[in-house]
Amino acid sequence: MTHTPDDIRPATPADTPAVAAVTGAAYRHYVGRIGLVPAPMEADHAADVAAGRVFVAGDPVRGLVVVRTEPDHLYLDSIAVHPGAQGTGLGRRLLAFVEDRARALGLPQVRLLTNVMMWENRRMYDRYGYEVVERRKDGPYDRVHYRKSLP
Repeated sequence: MTHTPDDIRPATPADTPAVAAVTGAAYRHYVGRIGLVPAPMEADHAADVAAGRVFVAGDPVRGLVVVRTEPDHLYLDSIAVHPGAQGTGLGRRLLAFVEDRARALGLPQVRLLTNVMMWENRRMYDRYGYEVVERRKDGPYDRVHYRKSLP
């Protein structure tokens, strides 16, 4: 099956190396800034793919989201866009996909968190209508929790 560059589809086991590579490429520059490896880089990508939590964009994969369905919201565990595809609107399309998926599942809200030092992400979430719920320090992590209620 051939995919167009903007297709967003469920990841397959064959996508797992690309999921790991794109996640690493997207988050690697934060290691020095925040002083630790971001959690998405250490995720069990194969388990997330097998559980149906990963959706990828492009062929080859240029971006992805990892989501988890909760009783009252869709949790956006990770969003990653390869540096070579940043600035193309792919991140915005991936966020829109997550919101559409939440609506399709009958969930009224998307929730996520990001490290306080990932200010690019924080600006993006603010720009697309996510509201800060709280800032919480958990061990070495200093994170801002967001939510967006969906119409």
